[in-house]
Amino acid sequence: MFVDVAKIYVKAGDGGDGAVAFLREKYRPFGGPAGGDGGKGGDVIIVATSRKHTLLDFEYRTKFRAQNGQHGKGKNQAGKDGEDLIIEVPVGTVVKDAITGEILCDLVEEGQSCVVARGGRGGRGNARFASPTNQAPKYAEKGQKGEERWLILELKLIADVGIIGLPNAGKSTLISKLTKARPKIADYPFTTLSPVLGVLELDEEHRLVLADIPGLIEGASKGKGLGLEFLRHIERTKLLLHLLDVSDGREKDPIEAFNIVNAELREYSQQLLEKQQIVVANKIDALSDREYLKELEKYFTERGYQFLAISALTSEGLDELKKTLFAMMFERV
Repeated sequence: MFVDVAKIYVKAGDGGDGAVAFLREKYRPFGGPAGGDGGKGGDVIIVATSRKHTLLDFEYRTKFRAQNGQHGKGKNQAGKDGEDLIIEVPVGTVVKDAITGEILCDLVEEGQSCVVARGGRGGRGNARFASPTNQAPKYAEKGQKGEERWLILELKLIADVGIIGLPNAGKSTLISKLTKARPKIADYPFTTLSPVLGVLELDEEHRLVLADIPGLIEGASKGKGLGLEFLRHIERTKLLLHLLDVSDGREKDPIEAFNIVNAELREYSQQLLEKQQIVVANKIDALSDREYLKELEKYFTERGYQFLAISALTSEGLDELKKTLFAMMFERV
């Protein structure tokens, strides 16, 4: 189950109270105040890890509390600090304050961390308050409360190439042919119910992470269909591969389909539309008049898009597509 948004509550540890104590030892009748300080409360820290790929864990556990600091003790013994609480999330997670919407951190690298709730400071023991005019203070500080807040965790996949297009354009078949990804494939809309990642390798040094983004439809940016749920996963991609169904049995004209998807990108974020796109006509194995491809190529190249024609099903044109993707991403073949 792919979960890419979660809401959690975090509470840092409270600081321990300072102690009120007096030193009472044989031969030291005037030992004086000896109350130790309380320990600091543990912080709540969110850390990015590649071992996790969804936020599913937070469907079952939504509240997290760090350890409190221990209270101070006599004989000037400080209380032990509370242990920090480490919460692991997938690389690519954005952490927001649920109330204000403020982005607290954007964790895009392995091991990157963010303190989202700070533990309270420990209270000072009575030994700290001794003075020439008050040699036996009978009070100490209370420990500070640890910070608490509700957070929104939002996962945005980190991929080099995002494959977009209307449902049934053939995105799942394409990513399965280009990479070792194995998405569910069937002949009906919304086959892919969650983004699928795959790795396309040229050699040991050059590889691309591809993301099959679930089908967008007209009105997706307004919450229709599945598109809005997954548009966020396009935000980190460097290149968009816009896949079009050009088969004889296509439901929409390819140019109309292209404009529908781009309109949804624009509605969601103008920055998405500004990303570099390559237009790929798919299902040419089911196209009876291939002269039509020349019309499409002319239309898209005149508008500044690189155009390729392939059949993901038969693998026709896939070698050229691979070379083009690596050339565009690494400026070499």
